Amino acid sequence: MNTPFPPVEFDAAIITKLSQSGPRYTSYPTADRFHSDFGYSQFLEAVAGLRMRRSRRPLSLYVHIPFCDTVCYYCGCNKIVTKDHSKAAVYLGYLKQEIDMQGRLFDGMGQIEQLHFGGGTPTYLSDKQMGDLMAHLHANFDFADDAHGEYSIEIDPRTVSVERVHSLRAQGFNRISLGVQDFDPDVQKAVNRIQPEAETRAVMDAARAAGYRSISIDLIYGLPKQTMTSMTQTLDKVIAASPDRIALYNYAHLPHIFKPQRRIADADMPTPAVKLELLAMCIQRLCDAGYIYIGMDHFAKPDDELAVAQRQGRLQRNFQGYSTRAESELIACGVSAISAVGATYSQNEKTLDAYYARLDDGVLPITRGIKMDNDDLLRRMVISKLMCNFELSLSSIEQGFPINFRQYFAAELDKLKAFEDDGLLTVDDEWISVTPKGRLLIRNICMVFDRYLGVAQDVAPQPLRYSKTI
Repeated sequence: MNTPFPPVEFDAAIITKLSQSGPRYTSYPTADRFHSDFGYSQFLEAVAGLRMRRSRRPLSLYVHIPFCDTVCYYCGCNKIVTKDHSKAAVYLGYLKQEIDMQGRLFDGMGQIEQLHFGGGTPTYLSDKQMGDLMAHLHANFDFADDAHGEYSIEIDPRTVSVERVHSLRAQGFNRISLGVQDFDPDVQKAVNRIQPEAETRAVMDAARAAGYRSISIDLIYGLPKQTMTSMTQTLDKVIAASPDRIALYNYAHLPHIFKPQRRIADADMPTPAVKLELLAMCIQRLCDAGYIYIGMDHFAKPDDELAVAQRQGRLQRNFQGYSTRAESELIACGVSAISAVGATYSQNEKTLDAYYARLDDGVLPITRGIKMDNDDLLRRMVISKLMCNFELSLSSIEQGFPINFRQYFAAELDKLKAFEDDGLLTVDDEWISVTPKGRLLIRNICMVFDRYLGVAQDVAPQPLRYSKTI
């Protein structure tokens, strides 16, 4: 596969018919299936298993910085809003302790080829603190050189000067992701995130001058006060700024779960019909501007590594979304961060006090996780291939697992017939192929293979607690 996918097709009637809650499949099993029976000792077993097999798979590293200066009302991330920056100094002390422990565990087992700083706001850290933390990471892990590694950081343009952008590049970052969400002043006010366009453009210009390989922008549709007119104007500005990648997220309004969202007035929310119109318009505008629809909420220029990886069948999903580094072991450090090592997922404690207490006890701060069985690994492969490639070779699955695909997944294939009738996919003797019309509903299609949702015959249905698939 080395040719671009045909353009995605937007069918409002089908989307309305099939819209429901569903996982984003940044992992399978999904994080809500993790349990407290999995802890530090099980993680050590997973790492020991890799060492025994002399695994030399590349390593990926995620670092979570949870702090923010101010709260954005739409946000559902695990964050701590405080202007007391001394809290970051305490956190960094513990974070370095965790990095030391992980560095010893993975010593000699492979190079770090991918690094991602997320949050919160990673640039909440001062320039000196960031430099010190990066030096600490390099002291504990072997990093691929700048030309081969993908080292990214999420930044809030409101907190970063032109000089800081250059400093981050010098500290080792070669990709940068900017939160924008919307350029309209009324929308920004409604979500408590005032961010002038000039401020964002200055940061992007600085990133280009500093030699970053990729600039990504995050947008959200479905925010309060958004209209077709305001979103058109925002897209005009985004397209003119010409980022390499664009993430277009659906705002999930869940005030019963996320407290800050209670400050958003229901009367300001666009109707479901308007949200669909916004999505259709955004997809059309971005594709017309030359961006490739990667899947879910990701767009990239045709020559961007993300688009190239998809054409070559190397794309994967992880907790940051789509990624170019398939088959990496993911080591995650920081409060609430999730690692994916061997056939396991493990999540750190979600509160600072619990995170600190575990490290004070001299153990990694793992609170829950899961060890996958063969069925989990099989279904993870099926879901991953569909999410990333929009097609699945049945024989390739049979070569990797001792099954007859049509027999093993007889109930699931029967369930797919409804999607086939709606023109969302085709199934033949060799392939499951998602059509351009089905690509927007890939989450729905993948849910058919999710054993934990009760589609398989022998599992009781579980309640859904996810965002809308569209």
